[in-house]
Order: sequence, then C-alpha cells, then structure tokens
Amino acid sequence: VQLQASGGGLVQAGGSLRLSCAASGRVFKDYVIDWFRQAPGKERELIASIIGSGREPYYADSVQGRFAISNDPAKNTVYLQMNSLKSEDTAVYSCAAKYYGARDYAYWGQGTQVTVSS
Repeated sequence: VQLQASGGGLVQAGGSLRLSCAASGRVFKDYVIDWFRQAPGKERELIASIIGSGREPYYADSVQGRFAISNDPAKNTVYLQMNSLKSEDTAVYSCAAKYYGARDYAYWGQGTQVTVSS
C-alpha cells in the first residue's frame, strides 16, 4: 500500500487549496488518516485526523474552523480542504495512516508543498 499526497501549490493569503491523500489499496477502512505539516525550522505538526469510517474528525487549534478533512472510501482518498489560508500555513503537508488504536503509523505519503503569499 502506498499513500500519494497531492494538491499543494502557491496561493495568496485568504485563498483555498484542497489536498488529496490517495491510497493505492483499500487501506482506509478501520484506519486513522492524519494530515501533518512541517514548516522550515519547526517541528512537524498534526493538524487534522479522520477515521476511515468518517467519524470523529480532529483539528488542531491552528486550523480549526478553516480546514476540513473528509474521505471518499470509493476512491480510497482523504481530502483536506484548506480555506482562509494564511502565510503561517506555508509548509510541507503530508499524510499518514495507522490502524485504529495503533501507536505507530503503517503508511506515509510524500509531502506536498503549500506556499501562501501575503
């Protein structure tokens, strides 16, 4: 199973982007899918999380109310809709999957760069 993150790019402050995390296999059922981001010189930050069934989404305070995580089981894809983007949202965004209740991640996707210009 592989995860493929995509959808990053350059956007002006206040704009929107939608990131996708696509799995090559049927991995999302019973899995937790997390979106992380890491800005230069900063630690990796967990920003959003969803269970494969679509229940219990989690958002970090830094993105609450602006970002929305959703999944499409038919496409084995989890989306991160990012609205009202700020310059401080500039980072490399990546997704990861772990079995519900597990400590360690089983799969990681490569990062996609998001740059927000002010």
